Amino acid sequence: MKNYSFNSRFVICPPLPEFIYSINFTYREKKTIFITTPMSRGFVKEGDQEETPIIPPRAALPAGVTNYVTPTGMKLLLTEREKLENERSSLATTDEQQRRIELAVINGKLDLLNERIASARILEPTTQPKDEVRFGATVTYKIATSPSPQTFQIVGVDEADVPQRKIAFVAPIATALTGHKVGDVVPFQLEGNTRQLEIVSIMYH
Repeated sequence: MKNYSFNSRFVICPPLPEFIYSINFTYREKKTIFITTPMSRGFVKEGDQEETPIIPPRAALPAGVTNYVTPTGMKLLLTEREKLENERSSLATTDEQQRRIELAVINGKLDLLNERIASARILEPTTQPKDEVRFGATVTYKIATSPSPQTFQIVGVDEADVPQRKIAFVAPIATALTGHKVGDVVPFQLEGNTRQLEIVSIMYH
């Protein structure tokens, strides 16, 4: 067990191991704050403490950036919400402690999802300029040193799926190509080198 003491009301503790789920604060004399990292779960008597649920974060959306989504992306978000609500209502776990944990995880996921849905701004790809790379575009480009062209669609952060050739509009390559037209050659930093990307086609569907 490690103890860190500071003669201040505010503290910044060093990075903690992954098994640490919380920090216990204890106040002593002289207003010194002691931060005690909990023991590994192997040293804690079973039943003495309830595991803190970990809510997985959603895809990153930079602060201040509008949450653009395609109509398909919005449908996916609503379908995801319906699935989570059904999972919550049909939860079969009978153990009280485990049920509380599972419900906390589902409710936490729903909270994050509802925030995304509430902030979503739907952009219809077919209304975008046909000759320019914008949100929703399906772009084909080629690198000067490679004979094989690459194609991807620019979508919202939650809809992004690299194996499906869907790239978030905040991804570096998407931002680099946005605003350009067919025939434009765009410099792009890739693996430490500057590559020249030539836009071959732009489609909206």
